[in-house]
Amino acid sequence: MTHPPARPTRRATLTALLAAALAAASVVLAPPVQAAPGTSCTGSTVHGSAVQDGGTWRAYRGSTQLWAGPDMLTAINRAVEGLDAGRTSKQRVVVNGSGTMSANARITLPSYTTLESCGTLHVTGTGSGNVAGVYMRGATDIEVARLHLTGTPVYGIFARDVDNLRLREIDMRLSGGGIGVRIDNHGDRSRFVRNITVNSLYVSGAGSHALETYGVDGLTVGTVTARGVGESGVLLNETINATVSLVDAQDAGTGTGYAAFRLANRAGRIGASYPTNIRVGTVKAVGGGRGVFCVSESGGLRIDRVELRATGNNPVLVENCTNVDLAPAGGTISGGEVRLAARSDMPQTRDVTLQNLTLSNGARVVERPCVANLVIRNVTGGSVTRC
Repeated sequence: MTHPPARPTRRATLTALLAAALAAASVVLAPPVQAAPGTSCTGSTVHGSAVQDGGTWRAYRGSTQLWAGPDMLTAINRAVEGLDAGRTSKQRVVVNGSGTMSANARITLPSYTTLESCGTLHVTGTGSGNVAGVYMRGATDIEVARLHLTGTPVYGIFARDVDNLRLREIDMRLSGGGIGVRIDNHGDRSRFVRNITVNSLYVSGAGSHALETYGVDGLTVGTVTARGVGESGVLLNETINATVSLVDAQDAGTGTGYAAFRLANRAGRIGASYPTNIRVGTVKAVGGGRGVFCVSESGGLRIDRVELRATGNNPVLVENCTNVDLAPAGGTISGGEVRLAARSDMPQTRDVTLQNLTLSNGARVVERPCVANLVIRNVTGGSVTRC
């Protein structure tokens, strides 16, 4: 004989309902960005943390508290200082919370350190010199991940003489200040800094460039998105062996000679020659100053595709550059003068190819003075004036 299943008792039913309610409450009440000491907001294990606890910030090494007080910056720097001295592999510090810091102060990262942000760091006031939201100098093997920065920093991130640097998912929504990211070798210009990776960078409202490099050998960039920055979206100075997937700029350098993408100060020059070593997938520019600008004995440049529209200055200016290949995969230019030029105090512009371009809204190509070994092919929709 088959019996019906036993009904749950009233006590069992109430117990199950209470457990479900408690589980639901724990999900609802969990803070969106904070985590227990020793873990990141994604749940992965870290070595140090700066955790916001109401109006108090606490610095931890693992789960051991090192410091507590009202200041976010002190908590972050104490957590970094609490990592193993003399380490030879990366240790990670997470910032669990959001807070403010002065534009005249900085988070300082030594070698073999990863900084991960799970909140927003807001920079206030004005600063001067090489101060930055995140600062590093004379170091190696550093990573900054998921940094969200607002306010008015002199530099959002400043790296001088730093090798093996990785910037990952950087988002800066600024209201002035200076440069979003600056990476250079100006502490020791006898050598390039090496092995720099920027997987994604968004910068709006900066007073200067979104990303600037100077003296870098070995640069890999995914996407740089620049919105309303005062100067260039990406500026590579004296930089070689670089790959950039996408520069996407709107209103970059409005009213200036800067560009969505600019190459300057012998960027791309290796020894005394210009082999193709700076490769860019796509440059997009809407409004702003120039679209693409190669200047001051730079070159070795290939930009596969361009989409340039309504730039206030030249959509393209190639001036005193060698070996520039523009748009082998095609492109569009709306409005303005594509200028091939040279100043008399530098070597003549040479070995330039413009191809597969569709010009519209009065866009034109002008060569003046003459370029040595200029190739123009499959350029349609506008005029071409040779020297």
